[in-house]
Amino acid sequence: MMLLLIMEGEPVNVNEFQELARLALPKMYYDYYNGGAEDQYTLKENVESFRKIVLRPRILVDVSRIDLSTTILGHRISAPIMIAPTAFHKLAHPEGEVATARAAAASNTIMVLSCMSTCTVEEVASSCNAVRFFQLYVYKRRDISAQLVHRAERNGYKAIVLTVDAPRLGRREADIKNKMIAPQLNNFEGLISTKVDHDEGSNLEAFAKGTFDASFCWRDLGWLRAITNLPILIKGVLTREDAIKAMEVGVDGIIVSNHGARQLDFTPATSCVLEEVVHAVVGKVPVLFDGGVRRGTDVFKALALGAQAVLVGRPVVYGLAAKGEYGVKRVIEMLKDELELTMTLSGCPGVKDISRSHIKTEQEILHSML
Repeated sequence: MMLLLIMEGEPVNVNEFQELARLALPKMYYDYYNGGAEDQYTLKENVESFRKIVLRPRILVDVSRIDLSTTILGHRISAPIMIAPTAFHKLAHPEGEVATARAAAASNTIMVLSCMSTCTVEEVASSCNAVRFFQLYVYKRRDISAQLVHRAERNGYKAIVLTVDAPRLGRREADIKNKMIAPQLNNFEGLISTKVDHDEGSNLEAFAKGTFDASFCWRDLGWLRAITNLPILIKGVLTREDAIKAMEVGVDGIIVSNHGARQLDFTPATSCVLEEVVHAVVGKVPVLFDGGVRRGTDVFKALALGAQAVLVGRPVVYGLAAKGEYGVKRVIEMLKDELELTMTLSGCPGVKDISRSHIKTEQEILHSML
């Protein structure tokens, strides 16, 4: 019955786009977007962990006007909801990342373009006036990474998001079973080929193993800083220790992320470590959050734990697969509408009014009962 309702009418929440995407996509591509590493424990926990946080609404507050807007690295956006870097958007829709960027512009939010995009840095930049950040992997051939950074800078991207949790790809068993093939990545045309002679398992995993620089470490952040004037955020921080180290090397922002649970299984859900990282950073740089956001209440909870904004990955791709640019806009609109309602009913007229006192974790509830 639920499937029938979804097929007959417009989705009423973000989760319903996932089923539409499953129906629209070839199994290999749906499994690629949907899957996580190994037993997918962390994949489930990223979503489930939000259910272990309850809201503590405040009453009799003037909430006749709600302001969702916030500022990230000096860029004003309509709500603390950004588009996370995800690869291969043309596998979801013929217009690929261009459609996603246009939806970001229409929604007045920031899109982080993956360096593994199927549209080029230049195509996305010329498609609309969205504020764009550029996500970067560091390759064994550093000159390739440097060229990508320079192209992003020349084309108006406003920050570099360095993904730091992927010296190799995690074991994604659905991709191995499906013999997932990486599409041609136009950003690398004339620089490197995504075609890999690999008869067994995932072609994508073999490509990453042959090209990603597993030697890249903390001291190499100086190399990246030397080749760009753009702010640098690092994506993939899960511990207090690494947050402190990031402060020491002078990053401009931190994204708490476990790569959508696609790298190392049995890492903690990101909502479980967000506060640890926030406390370590002590407000010196913005802390953003990635992983498991499916509802406006999830956004509210992440902000209450100290994030300045959340990044949304899979739901954006599901919206793109189901309904193209319009689908991406609807996903963002739904999350914004739900966040606005949550703020209204919790007594928070603005994003800055959301505080730690507005939530309680399952552990805190259990502790209070002892």
